[in-house]
Amino acid sequence: MEAKVGKFFESVTSFFSGSDQLPWCDSDIIAGCEKEAAEADKGSEELKNECLTRFSWALVHSRRAEDVERGIAMLEASLASTADPMKMREKLYLLAVGHFRRGNYSRSRELVEQCLMIEPEWRQAQSLKKAIEERITKDGVIGIGIAVTAAGLVAGGIAAALSRKN
Repeated sequence: MEAKVGKFFESVTSFFSGSDQLPWCDSDIIAGCEKEAAEADKGSEELKNECLTRFSWALVHSRRAEDVERGIAMLEASLASTADPMKMREKLYLLAVGHFRRGNYSRSRELVEQCLMIEPEWRQAQSLKKAIEERITKDGVIGIGIAVTAAGLVAGGIAAALSRKN
């Protein structure tokens, strides 16, 4: 019985904490990737693209909103010139992560579904899609709770006002 109660409280806590399984990236790694991308500018096009992909990965996994926005912009700029389906899949996934981090869950879902059209069995994309769906559900439940609470407060205020008049 105690185990069930513990699991219940753990699930409620994780539901409201909104934690996800995506890794975070710190500023040291971002700086290293940025330096590597700048140095690769002198090398081959393939090396440059590889370094920019690593750099954009680091940016969209950052805790800083500015970094995430920068990563999204880099990925969107490079998407049109990407012909290889696997590289397209990777960039779409990273864009989905960036939009997920920014709270734009509908756009993130669209992007991850595009990834899954390229490779339906990609577990990383499936996992992100599940996290997106859970976040959308959580936000909906919280929104409904807020609306119900507000309606209850209004109804209570009206009832109190009517009881004072009588």
